[in-house]
Amino acid sequence: MGWIPAQGRLAAGLLVNLAASICIVFLNKWLYVRLGFPNLSLTLVHFAITWLGLYLCQALGAFSPKSLQPAQVLPLALSFCGFVVFTNLSLQSNTIGTYQLAKAMTTPVIVVIQSLAYGKTFPLRIKLTLVPITLGVFLNSYYDVKFNLLGMAFATLGVLVTSLYQVWVGAKQHELQVNSMQLLYYQAPMSSAMLLFIIPFFEPVFGEGGIFGPWTLSAVIMVLLSGIIAFMVNLSIYWIIGNTSPVTYNMFGHFKFCITLLGGCLLFKDPLSVNQGLGILCTLLGILAYTHFKLSEQESSKSKLVQRP
Repeated sequence: MGWIPAQGRLAAGLLVNLAASICIVFLNKWLYVRLGFPNLSLTLVHFAITWLGLYLCQALGAFSPKSLQPAQVLPLALSFCGFVVFTNLSLQSNTIGTYQLAKAMTTPVIVVIQSLAYGKTFPLRIKLTLVPITLGVFLNSYYDVKFNLLGMAFATLGVLVTSLYQVWVGAKQHELQVNSMQLLYYQAPMSSAMLLFIIPFFEPVFGEGGIFGPWTLSAVIMVLLSGIIAFMVNLSIYWIIGNTSPVTYNMFGHFKFCITLLGGCLLFKDPLSVNQGLGILCTLLGILAYTHFKLSEQESSKSKLVQRP
């Protein structure tokens, strides 16, 4: 892809992530609500297909695996499990709108983590844009008629683990000098092994409702399709964070909830009150303000470079 400009590659990566992320939300929700497919088992299928997809990519010469020590990847594999499991449990327990808006809290948490743990500084105006985002998420959650404590507990854990995971992805890629495929190639099978050990304690394996239960052919096809789309999501997340930053990825990701919220209302009859609409609008304003300030910073940096003798 060397003949494609860098901006074109970034745009393509963002579009792939946008389409795959929206599809995976609707498909997973359908599998949970309509089929009752077990959560952890579906996550295991996602991890396994992701690893198989990466194995195929390296066999085709898309990347060359780099030798890494298991201890170097273990924290990332653990956070990967928590990231996917808790966000899927949040999707299963909440409305799509609440699930998607709760994910918006990942950005403020990432800013806090990078400020406290890595000493990274953010301009005051960038920090202020996080206020309407947080307020909007609170308004939506407070006025959600399907609000439940268990769902919010899963959402909160998902935000915390996802924030750590996304910060570590960027840090590990630079620390180990590996690209997204090389890192995920080692992490996916480790995460699969962890879930393989955990699943029998929480979900049935055989019989009704188990991963090896009497599922119809259409259900099996949907589960496999979900795994393929999950592979595209995981790969694009690594690529985007490695080539931009965790905060940039999250701010781009917030635009997805506009479409997923509409889909939730149409496909799953999720209710939407006026106050929830205000919360969504508030979050969108924060996103637009952040985008405006980031673009202004980039233009300012370009101007300084041009003015240098």
